[in-house]
Amino acid sequence: MLGIMRKYKQSIVIKVVFGLIVLSFIGTIFLVWGKGDGGLTPSSYAVKVDRTKISYEEFQRTYYRLRDIYTQIYGPALTPEVEKQLNLKKQALDSLIDAALLRKAAKDMGVKVSEEEVQKAIAAIPAFQKNGAFDSAQYFAVLKANRLAPKEFEAGQKDELMVKKAQDQIKAKVQVTDDAARQLFKKRNDRLNLQFTSFSPEELKGEIKLSDQELTDFLAKNQNEFKTPEQISVSYVLADPAKLAGKVEVTEADIQSWYQKNIDRYQGKGGILPLAEVKEQVKADAQRFYAGQKAYELAAASLNKHKTAGDLAAVARELGGAVSETPLFTAKTPAPALAGEKEVLTRAFLLKQNELGGPVETPKGIYILKLKERKPSDVPPLAQIRAKVEERAKAVRAVELAKKKAEEVQVKLAKGDTAGLKLQETGSFAFDAKGNVPVIGTSPELMEAAFTLTDKAPAPQAPVKIGNRWVAFRLKERIELNAAAFPAEKEKIKQELLPKKQEEELQKWLKELRAKAKIEINPALKDQ
Repeated sequence: MLGIMRKYKQSIVIKVVFGLIVLSFIGTIFLVWGKGDGGLTPSSYAVKVDRTKISYEEFQRTYYRLRDIYTQIYGPALTPEVEKQLNLKKQALDSLIDAALLRKAAKDMGVKVSEEEVQKAIAAIPAFQKNGAFDSAQYFAVLKANRLAPKEFEAGQKDELMVKKAQDQIKAKVQVTDDAARQLFKKRNDRLNLQFTSFSPEELKGEIKLSDQELTDFLAKNQNEFKTPEQISVSYVLADPAKLAGKVEVTEADIQSWYQKNIDRYQGKGGILPLAEVKEQVKADAQRFYAGQKAYELAAASLNKHKTAGDLAAVARELGGAVSETPLFTAKTPAPALAGEKEVLTRAFLLKQNELGGPVETPKGIYILKLKERKPSDVPPLAQIRAKVEERAKAVRAVELAKKKAEEVQVKLAKGDTAGLKLQETGSFAFDAKGNVPVIGTSPELMEAAFTLTDKAPAPQAPVKIGNRWVAFRLKERIELNAAAFPAEKEKIKQELLPKKQEEELQKWLKELRAKAKIEINPALKDQ
């Protein structure tokens, strides 16, 4: 089911299915508003479609029912990340907009639905039946369980029937031509042989010669590709908390408090170990923690004392450490001494010239930093990076050249002019839905285009890109097989094509309705 829903997620049929579910009874109604909703209330409008206002309450009800459907499909796999990818809120909003447009269109078309038709449709819903027959007690019980009034539910059903009738009128206009049926028949039965040639950027790089001016212009237009990363160098003091704080004595109360706050650390096979059994370990852990806390406070005090003067040497003396220095380094390639110290590096790149920063506590100790030098990101002169610029410019130009050559050849092939062209052949092949074309490679686009070619129109207007190559091609030979069988299969093929054609017409109709409508989404809803 999920695969079908993904494949046809834009289908008006699927949207109507969702609409039926949303506007009927399936699932529990959840209404959530308040914090995080930008002040939206149940009575706020979620979207205005022409003169129709859709309330935030209705949007929430639709959204949570839609999410419930996906929860049944995905189960625990419906994480917030997956929900974001599915964009359920937009799906819910789109379904409401489409429903409003379709209802209005049905009314404009003069579609009518009788009470008898509504009753018949409701009686056919299995959830309202017992032993295969409609049961009024079951009907009212289901509606009550879902907090739906019969009048509200029946009005929704009437709207859905009206929309369905309107859709049926649109679909009734659709016809499948003999030519469309013949085209599908030939795709399934004919075999093709193509002539082609291809152009790869890599093969054309050698033809490209670039002047100094062209390289200068390319560098000017693509500066970000050649910028050197920002570099800094720092001085720092790394203080050892154990040496800085010395041995910190902890009281019985400290030990008890530490144990209670960190009780999950002290588990054995049978569960939490009693304090009496792990007291020495608890005491050692508490001493390390309080020593680190004291050391951090001492480092912060020393930093604040000497921050204005930027005197890192004085900080080092007070903390009993030494001043170390790094060469220039980038954020992606840090100095070896600071490798792995993510927080230290983050703080370092935020410092101003000669500014002290910290304290930063890591497993190695407590850092106090000072920015020595900052070398901003810059674009080197062309003379320094000529080879790199030329390589990149040639790669870009080669892509353009490959496409241009393929287009020029395609024009010649469309005219039937093969003079001077070195063409390969695919050999005879049948249609393959995956797009596997012999010799050429895999391209559903090329496969589809190839099977539209005829002797009168043997070449497409444009080449096709496959991977990093552009392929220009033409029909050399089309072998028609089973042509005599077409008259007998024509009507069957037409019926097979009809649902797709109807779906396309419905999509076109809905697109036109959207284009003509004035749709206003509540700005507060966009921010959610």
